[in-house]
Amino acid sequence: MDRRNFLRAAVAGAGTVAFGFSVTRPAIAYPAKTGPSPYGALQAADANGIMLPAGFTSRVIARSTRTVASTGYTWHSAPDGGVCFADGTGWIYVSNSEMSSGAGGVSAIKFDSNANITSAYRILGNTTRNCAGGPTPWNTWISCEEHDTGYSWETDPWGVKPAVRRAAMGRFTHEAAACDPVRKVVYQTEDKSDGGFYRFVPTTWGDLSAGKLQVLTTNLTWADVPDPDGSPTPTRDQVSSMKLFNGGEGAYYRNDICYFTTKGDNKVWAYNAAANTLDVVYDDNSTSNPPLTGVDNITGASAGDLYVAEDGGNMEICIITPDDVVAPFLRVTGQSSSELCGVAFNPAGNRMYFSSQRGTTGSSSGGITYEISGPFRA
Repeated sequence: MDRRNFLRAAVAGAGTVAFGFSVTRPAIAYPAKTGPSPYGALQAADANGIMLPAGFTSRVIARSTRTVASTGYTWHSAPDGGVCFADGTGWIYVSNSEMSSGAGGVSAIKFDSNANITSAYRILGNTTRNCAGGPTPWNTWISCEEHDTGYSWETDPWGVKPAVRRAAMGRFTHEAAACDPVRKVVYQTEDKSDGGFYRFVPTTWGDLSAGKLQVLTTNLTWADVPDPDGSPTPTRDQVSSMKLFNGGEGAYYRNDICYFTTKGDNKVWAYNAAANTLDVVYDDNSTSNPPLTGVDNITGASAGDLYVAEDGGNMEICIITPDDVVAPFLRVTGQSSSELCGVAFNPAGNRMYFSSQRGTTGSSSGGITYEISGPFRA
């Protein structure tokens, strides 16, 4: 029994897998089914231990506790969620550090138009378990603390403006954030087995210093959270009709839909804000030989594909196509004690970044951050 099937059997045996899903799309029915990748089969592992489709290559851009090439900056341990920002003809990749006890934060690597590294630096420090987050339309990065009294922090990818704690966004076990510029809200996931799916409604769009926190209820309405500070009553326990999600993870917004993942039941969800519907895009119990287990960080590509990183499974980043096919896009070998995270594309969409949080050592100090180049679908 391989690692994926072992984990799947363990989950099923524990009785924690939910089977229900709804279908609202008129043409193609969720959830995604196992099928062939549009990029073809994975090839033998390359020199970095990564199995990729034909035509793709990998390179290591940073290793935890080591100096980033061409810079004097030491890359952080336990790299986690990340995203890219345009920087003139180049770009910046920001990456969280999921270290505990005030040792977390966010670092950034700057690239020129030819993908050469030009600098690296810290944009947030002295925080705890910065797991995932999300970019804003005004070019800041929301970095989320994953613990019971965690905050969301707004950071500057260029490292010019100081990071700011955004207490109004709520205090809970934050995981990811995704901005909806149409409704002018920020969706947030919570990494608890009985967590909620939240949205923050800023008083003024573009300013996260004030607003109201709401949570999705079982009848798909949004209820105000009375005390976003979460004390003495935890945030998730304040609205009795809150819809429960089992281990909220990554979030990604596109075209009225916020896609988010729940690792406790291996699902990818789609909240359609325009239609006010909630669908299951992927459920590992709804397809044979499921390629995706341990769903975690999620992002999208211009072709409409979703990419989901595994925390568990076979250490893969899987693709979910607009035709509702799910398949492995890459596999990292020799790192079974790690997890994949921080999957993001550069602005041109021809380079993917991600990290193996604990690398080959299984320790937070062994994290490795990669770049994948190749003929991504446009």
